Amino acid sequence: MRDLLALGLVTVGIMLGVHTTRADAADKPNVVLMVADNVGYGDLGAYGGGKMRGMPTPALDRLAAEGKQMTQFLVEPGCTPSRAALMTGRYSVRSGLGSIIIGGLRNTLQAEEFTLGEMFKSVGYSTAIVGKWHLGAEEQSWPTRQGFDEYKVGVIETTESTLYRGNMERAGLPEADIAKVVPHIFESRADGNLTPVREYTVEYRRQIEGDIAEASADYVKRKAAASEPFFLYVGWTHTHYPSMTAPQFTGKSTHRYGDAMMELDHRTGQVLEAIKQAGIEDNTIVIWISDNGAAPDAAPWPDKGGSNAPFRGELGDPVEGSIRTVGMIRWPGKIKPGKNNEMVAIQDFLPTLASIIGAELPTDRPYDGVDQSAFFLGKQKKSNREHQLTFVNNKVAAVRWRHYRIYPKSYRGSFSNPSQQGMLGVQIDKNGGPDIFNIEMDPREEFPISGDNAWVVAQWLRLVAEYNQSLKKFPNPPGVTLTDPDFGK
Repeated sequence: MRDLLALGLVTVGIMLGVHTTRADAADKPNVVLMVADNVGYGDLGAYGGGKMRGMPTPALDRLAAEGKQMTQFLVEPGCTPSRAALMTGRYSVRSGLGSIIIGGLRNTLQAEEFTLGEMFKSVGYSTAIVGKWHLGAEEQSWPTRQGFDEYKVGVIETTESTLYRGNMERAGLPEADIAKVVPHIFESRADGNLTPVREYTVEYRRQIEGDIAEASADYVKRKAAASEPFFLYVGWTHTHYPSMTAPQFTGKSTHRYGDAMMELDHRTGQVLEAIKQAGIEDNTIVIWISDNGAAPDAAPWPDKGGSNAPFRGELGDPVEGSIRTVGMIRWPGKIKPGKNNEMVAIQDFLPTLASIIGAELPTDRPYDGVDQSAFFLGKQKKSNREHQLTFVNNKVAAVRWRHYRIYPKSYRGSFSNPSQQGMLGVQIDKNGGPDIFNIEMDPREEFPISGDNAWVVAQWLRLVAEYNQSLKKFPNPPGVTLTDPDFGK
C-alpha cells in the first residue's frame, strides 16, 4: 500500500487529510478555474485544431504556451460526473452523481460533501461561481450552500434545456405547463435563496457567454482592488449545443460549433485580460479544462463539429475520446511552461490546491484525487498518478493503467443525446477476457492486444479490487439513471 501511495494511486479506504501549514494571506495565490462544456481534445489550436479546423483559438493557445499544457488530462464521461469529481476530489459515483442530471432525476450533490468552495473558504478566501453548475437544483446542492459567496449568471442545469420551450410550444402545451419546466438564469449570495433573473432561452444563448465573461471580469477587479485572495469558478456554456453566439461571432467560421469555439476563446481572453489589468497575474493560478469530450454525433445538426481526434468516442462514452480532454494550468514564475504527457485527473485539483493554499481536507472519506503540487511546481518530473477508473451506471466500465485501456465489456457509441438515454454508450457483454488497448500506439482503440498482454488484466483486477474494498467502509450512495427499474416512482 505504501508503494501505491507513493505512486499517487487512488486512496482506497484510507483517510487522507492534507496537513500543511496555512499560508499567510499575502502568500495565498488567487485561483481562477474555468470549465468549458463539451470542448473536444482536437478543437484548440494548441491541441492540433484551431486554424486547422477553421476556428482559430489565439487566447487559449497563448494560455497553453504560458502554462503547463496537459496532453493526458483525464475526466469523467459526462457533464455532471466531471463537475462532481472536480468539486469533491472523488469519483462521481461516491457522491451519487455518476449520471448526467436532467429534469426528473433525483440525484443531487449531498450536503455532507466537501467542495472546492468550502475548502477555499476554510482558509479565508472569497469565493464565487459564474455560469454553469449542473450538480442539482435542490437547496442542499446550490453553490451558495456549498461554500460559494456569490453565484452570478447561474445555469443550474444543462444548456439543451433551452430547447424545451420551443419543443413544448410546437407540441401544443399550455403556458402553465411550459413555465413549470423551462430553465432560468439565477443569482444568489451566500446562505441566500436562488433568485431567478430571467428565462434561459435559445435567444439568450447569444448573450450568455458575454455575460459570464463580464461578471467574471468584474469579480476579478473587485477582489483585486480589495486585496482579497479569491477563488473564482467560471462555468462556460460553450460549446454545448445549441450553439448560438453573439452577433460578432455568428458566421465567423464555417459552422456553428466553430463560431461557439471562437467566442469561447474570446471570452476566455476577456477574463485573462481582467487578471492582467488588475495587476495580479503573477499571483493568480489559472486553470482551463473541458468537462468531457465533444459530442459530434450526439449533437443535432447544425451543432455538429467538435473533434476528439485522435481518440475514439464522444461525450457519454467510456472511451478515451470522452475522458481525455484539454487541460492547462498557468502560474507565472511557479509553473514552468511546456507540454507534458504525464497523467493528471480532474479529481486531482482538490488535493493539489489544498496543498498549495494550506488547507486541510476532512479525513472521514476516501479521496480519489492525488496531490500534484510537486509535479506542477517542477519539484518532480513524474505525475503522482498512473491510473483512472471510468464508470457506467455506477459500475467500473474501463480502467486506464499507464498507457493501457482495459474494458471488461465492449461498447459501441451513443449516437443520440446521451442525457436522453440515461447516459453513456450501449454496453455489450463479451465472451472471453477483457479488451486491452495501447493508447499511445493505438489512440483510436482499433487493435486489441489482449492475447500477448493478458498480464495487464492483473492490474485491472488489482485496481478494481482496491476500489471495491473501499466501498466496504464507505459505500456509495445510490445513483440514479434513466435505466433504473424504479425511475419515476
